[in-house]
This record gives sequence, C-alpha cells and structure tokens, in this order.
Amino acid sequence: MQRIYMDANATTPLLPEVYEAMRPFWIEHFGNASSIHQHGQHARAAVDHARDAIARLFHCRASEIVFTSGGTESDNLALFGTLTSELSPTKEKTHVITTSIEHHAILHAAESLEHRNIDVTFLPCTAQGIIEPAELIGAIRPNTKLVSVMFANNETGVVQPIAALAAIAHAAGALFHTDAVQAAGKLPLDLGPHGPLKDVDLLTISGHKMHAPKGVGILFVRRNVRLNPMMHGGSHERQRRAGTENVAGIVGLGKAAEIATAWLSTEGPAKLAALRDRLEQGILAQVPEAGVNGAGAPRVANTTNIYFDHIEAEALVIALDLKGLSVSGGSACQSGATEPSHVLTAMGLTSTRARASIRFSLSKLTTEEEVDRALELIPAAVAHLRELSPTWQQHAVATEA
Repeated sequence: MQRIYMDANATTPLLPEVYEAMRPFWIEHFGNASSIHQHGQHARAAVDHARDAIARLFHCRASEIVFTSGGTESDNLALFGTLTSELSPTKEKTHVITTSIEHHAILHAAESLEHRNIDVTFLPCTAQGIIEPAELIGAIRPNTKLVSVMFANNETGVVQPIAALAAIAHAAGALFHTDAVQAAGKLPLDLGPHGPLKDVDLLTISGHKMHAPKGVGILFVRRNVRLNPMMHGGSHERQRRAGTENVAGIVGLGKAAEIATAWLSTEGPAKLAALRDRLEQGILAQVPEAGVNGAGAPRVANTTNIYFDHIEAEALVIALDLKGLSVSGGSACQSGATEPSHVLTAMGLTSTRARASIRFSLSKLTTEEEVDRALELIPAAVAHLRELSPTWQQHAVATEA
C-alpha cells in the first residue's frame, strides 16, 4: 500500500541532505563543543556554522540565536526568561498579553504565570482566526511587560499581522515574542534591524517542523533583551541556556535552514500553495456539507483545515489511515484529547463542528500524485462514515422533505 503523509505540522521527515550532514557528528566527530582540544573544536566549528546558517535565514546576528531542545522549551524560555524578575509576590503585578489560539506551550506557561502573581490577558480572535491589532491596543496597560502572539497557527495555518502587533507592543514599552514554529521555513522571516519584523524581540522555532531532527530548536533573542536562564549549570549559549550542545541536532537544523533559505527564493512556496489549493478545492467540489476553517485569511502555503459535518474527525483520521493516508484532527500535542480544539472553538465553531474538522498539512516533499490519490480516498471515506451516521441520515431526510 502506498502511504501518503499529510501531517507535516505535527512533524516532517528528515531530508536526506540533513541526515548526511548530521551523520558524522554521531560517530566520527563526537567531541563536546565546550572542549578545547581538536575533537571539541571541530564540534564547536560545526555549531558555529549552523548558527550562522540560521542567522542568514532570519537576517539576524548569529549571537542572537539560542539553541534549545525545541519549540516548547523556547516558548517557556521566552516567557519565564523575560519575566523572572517580575515573579516576586511582593512586587506590583506585571501584565502579560497572549491569545486564545496559542499552542499549549504558551497557554500552559501563561496559566503558570497567573499562579505567580502575573496578570495574563488572552486576546480573542475573529471568525477567521485573526488577532486584530485593535484588540491588542485595547488590552495594553501601563504595566504590560510582554506580548506573545503565534505567527502561523498550527491547526489552521492562519498567519497573524505580526509586524503590526509587534509595533503596537513596542510603542507601549512591552517586549514582543512570537511562536514561529509553523512559519519558519515556510515564510520569509526578516528579523533584521530594518526588516519588517524589526520589532520582534523573541522568536521560537522547532527543528522537526522544517525537516530537521526532533529535539532541537532555537529562541531568537534580540540584542539588548535581557534573558534569565531557566536551567543552570554552565555558561553555554552566552549563559542563556545551560547544557552540553546537541551537536548533531544543531548541525541538522543548520543544514535545514540552508535548504529553507534556498527554497524560499524559488517558486517552492507558490508550488506548495498550489498543491494545497488543489487538495482543498478538490475536497470541497466532491464533498457536500464541508468547508474551510479560516477561509479568506492569509495562511501558510501547506495547511488547510476542513470541517466535514455529520462525522467525527477521529473516525475519519482512522479510516484514512487504514487506506494509507496520514492526517490529523488538530494539534499532535493534543492527540487523544476528548475536548474539541480550543483554536476552532475560539473562532466560533460549535463543539460538534470542531470535532468534525481535519487538518491536512503538506510538506515540500508532497507530490501531485499524492494529492490526486488523497482526492480519491477522502470523499469515499467521508461518504462511508456518513452512511453510518444517524445525524447524517436525519439531515438527509430533513433535506428531502
């Protein structure tokens, strides 16, 4: 059976070029990058090369790149690292703003901050899943210290007006962080001092969402932003993140960044968006009572989130998996959750429709043939499940009447 993978927002396959770049650093070049002998210095040079490659992708200084274990650590480091001095119960309360549609790495960290004498505001979104600048302006207070807004949503792919939101935060004297895990490698992200993202102070990425390995990520920390470490034990990463560097992982992320830099300069993003649109339009043309969550909003090129009324998403995910197509009902971090997606309900979807929504996320490895095969499998699977659905049968009778 031909297996088709359309769950790239959960994780991406390691590119062969990335694997080949990493391979020597597991066996031949195993040195600790903090050691001064030849083995260590070879590892240090590889880490520095990767840091430079990532800095080129984001048009920032290499010294502004902090290597971490991935997106969750980077998000937590952004919040707790900038607010450590504000956590004292004796101080006047500090205020933080985030949104109702963030990844749980931000939401749960924000909830923890609330238990540590910090006020947190969760901004609502529009029906399209967009955080409007006016909402942020209305939420800003004199004691607002940090604003954190996801760049591209992991469930819907909707892209936020990050440049405008960051400028609002800066005008109010607050720092601005964005979780760009689903944007990195898919959108041009210019963090340079004169670039469109010049007001972004902190930015998160995760390697395994852009064809690098799991277990490595970065936090961009703009020059002059004070960041207190969450872990202690060494002076690694300019004293911002203690712990021996994951050299092979860092090398892989650096290679993936080089590949992404080249891909973004080609027709790659446009071709990927065309494949996504072909899939999306093909589904809507063949399946009644279906629609796109976030339709009309700007989205990353690889993602579509579609509701199929009168079925359960979990049943459709399983049915498609049995036919060789891997998709998702939402965030991989919430797999098995019984609650409907917090992102979709924040957009105004009913619990029933949210539970009937499927995320299709392609990668740069997805082919036209795979999209065409998916367009054979999906309508048939939906039709079969609806035949078994009492609500679909009731709807059909009501429609005929």
